[in-house]
Amino acid sequence: MEAHETHETIHEVAHHDQHAEGAHHKTSRNRKIAVLISVLAALLAIVEAGGKSAQNTSLSANIHANDLWAFYQAKHIRSTILRTAADQLELAAANSDAVAKKVADWRATSQRYESEPETGEGRKELAAKAKVAEAERDRALASYHMFEYGAAALQIAIVLASASVVTGMLLLSFVAGGLGSVGIAFALLGWLAPTLIHL
Repeated sequence: MEAHETHETIHEVAHHDQHAEGAHHKTSRNRKIAVLISVLAALLAIVEAGGKSAQNTSLSANIHANDLWAFYQAKHIRSTILRTAADQLELAAANSDAVAKKVADWRATSQRYESEPETGEGRKELAAKAKVAEAERDRALASYHMFEYGAAALQIAIVLASASVVTGMLLLSFVAGGLGSVGIAFALLGWLAPTLIHL
């Protein structure tokens, strides 16, 4: 082998080793980004499940609050009917013990509809229960929105990390990691303090 051929061989081997080292580095980086994408996808699944649970809780609490308010209104209508009937009976009928007893019974029943602590089904108790159900609904709805924001951030992060692998732009993977962190922060707000911020 002549010096010229030896020089070319050494140059080719060095160039091949450099290329192999660059390819190995690129493969290693792509593997790390693939792990990032996998972690982001797993977190997305957890956040989506939390969002669905919050949405179901919100709907259930809303239905419960509506039922309680409907019961409240029914008690109010019954109470009004009994008071009106008692007033009419007092005005229309001759004053007797039977009429006085009936009027007193109707007024007592009407008063019982206002507050019935023994059963918790008076208007006062129903209104308090309905307000508790509404507060639960509002908290679950706020939680649902935080989960939705978190899921959106995680989805965008997955897209950017995937684009980083395809384009070779390392900056996209860092942006994806940052958005993933934002998504996790929104999810934590959804679980721990959904009413802390309003967006």
